[in-house]
Amino acid sequence: MTFSHRFDPTVLREYDIRGIVGRTLHEADAFAIGRVFGSIVARAGGSTIATGYDGRLSSVAMEAALVAGLRASGMAVVRVGRGPTPMLYYAATKLATDGAIMVTGSHNPPDYNGFKMMIGRKPFFGLQIRELGALAAAGDVVDEAAGSDRSFDIADDYIARLLQDWDGGSRALKVVWDNGNGSAGDVLGRLVAGLPGEHTVLNGEIDGTFPAHHPDPTVPANLVQLIDAVAAQKADIGIAFDGDADRIGIVDDTGAIMFGDQLMVLLARDVLKSHPGATIIADVKASQVLFDEIAAAGGAPLMWKTGHSLIKAKMAETGSPLAGEMSGHIFFADRWYGFDDALYAAVRALGIVARMTGRLSDVRKALPQVINTPELRFDCDDTRKFAVIEEVAERLLGEKANVSETDGVRVLTDDGWWLLRASNTQAVLVARAEASSEAGLERLKAALVVQLAASGLAAPDFSGTNAGH
Repeated sequence: MTFSHRFDPTVLREYDIRGIVGRTLHEADAFAIGRVFGSIVARAGGSTIATGYDGRLSSVAMEAALVAGLRASGMAVVRVGRGPTPMLYYAATKLATDGAIMVTGSHNPPDYNGFKMMIGRKPFFGLQIRELGALAAAGDVVDEAAGSDRSFDIADDYIARLLQDWDGGSRALKVVWDNGNGSAGDVLGRLVAGLPGEHTVLNGEIDGTFPAHHPDPTVPANLVQLIDAVAAQKADIGIAFDGDADRIGIVDDTGAIMFGDQLMVLLARDVLKSHPGATIIADVKASQVLFDEIAAAGGAPLMWKTGHSLIKAKMAETGSPLAGEMSGHIFFADRWYGFDDALYAAVRALGIVARMTGRLSDVRKALPQVINTPELRFDCDDTRKFAVIEEVAERLLGEKANVSETDGVRVLTDDGWWLLRASNTQAVLVARAEASSEAGLERLKAALVVQLAASGLAAPDFSGTNAGH
């Protein structure tokens, strides 16, 4: 049987394949991903692929079609079933499979779904995803073969391994968790049963309609239920996950949100005690406070490009034991495997809090207080967005400004810094600014507006500035 398949061009993203089920993403796409990815693995000499899926209503059928495509390429498929994305990463690592594919829409609305892939121990992204699309269109696959599939329950092993790194002793913390009806629910319930302390799990049932709230812990509105529960129970900490539990959100004992870069300060200080001088990586959207605090704790801060696949690759290259993004992706290679795992990050964070003499809020309050804008996203055509960044960079360098071009332009001034970068996944530009004073923040925003105007773009909406972070 001849094979060829064309994907809707909007679904082939930088870090994964993702679309709207029934409109831009179909079961035929899932089969095609399996058929082509299986062929790529086969041509590299591999034969085994692990699969998993999240709790979305479409995920069972999507995973079945994916497995059919993998089998048609001769793959031996190990199906770990429903659970969080990092559990699949763990299975692929533990079982040493040649690849892995997770069926997940992550934090997108219920009608979305998608596929996150790894080949060997590395993320499969960027040019590799575009090449997969080209191979599908050309029908360039291995001859059809009869592969196999088997179910494998890795959950007990995964939970035991998470608990193995608990290092908080027997102190009984009071913890509230918000699963957000995401795919971690079953695993989370069993994990907390193995941890000391008093645990309350909100929205623990896996439900792909996400009835309580949208499963994205970076949006403050989605943390209101958790914040209220932390206050009502006088808890030590609140922890939230996104839909597939590769991103984490933290609320301290006062109900204040600890943003991704603030959490990274807590984690980095701890990791650097056993890895003095180590490189700690964070993305370009992180506060300057984080980079300064890493250096103050004896580490080597490294600012890198936003994107979980890019961060993972940089960690492997530099031997970094810890990395993180503002979006809540936290990557431990210290005692763990280098992939982003919100459940593991939670265990490590809880261990640190349990060993403290003070409160988590004391750590947050002791950090230098800065004022910043939220992440500003505004439309810019895909064909124009990267050119705008080049134009801005050229002008700034001509002005002898202090510019980092790691990912877009990040401009450091006496007031603080501002950032402008092109999104890798959408037709938008992303901006952010941070200063130590309101007046300084206004000057940074004005400088950003000047550069946008010089490239023919209007100013973004700056409303919603975050005081204190």
